Amino acid sequence: MTRDLAKSTLERLRRKLDAEEERLVDIIEEYDKVFAEINMGSTSAEHSADPNSADGGSLALELEMDLSVLENARELLGKVQAAQKRMDKGNYGVCTVSGKAIPIERLDALPYATTLVEYAGRA
Repeated sequence: MTRDLAKSTLERLRRKLDAEEERLVDIIEEYDKVFAEINMGSTSAEHSADPNSADGGSLALELEMDLSVLENARELLGKVQAAQKRMDKGNYGVCTVSGKAIPIERLDALPYATTLVEYAGRA
């Protein structure tokens, strides 16, 4: 199913998606760089604390949180890029569950949305 959106609306939403893609790519690249340094052992002593010490436990928790942020950024980037592809194909803004048009207000708030609010947990 295709959806006719005003050209200005599509352009505005495309800019939002492109800006979000750029932001997420920057985050991912930064975290990848940090983790590469950690894996290569070229980081400062603060990254090599004894895991059995309080500092080591804090470092482990910090690294786990960083990994979570990285995973979330990658997942969100995939959603953004999928929305860009849907836009290119002309089926952007259509609920993947019901086939109905997603309200512009929802797309403004969440430009990579794939469903109506009532179906958000299903896709």
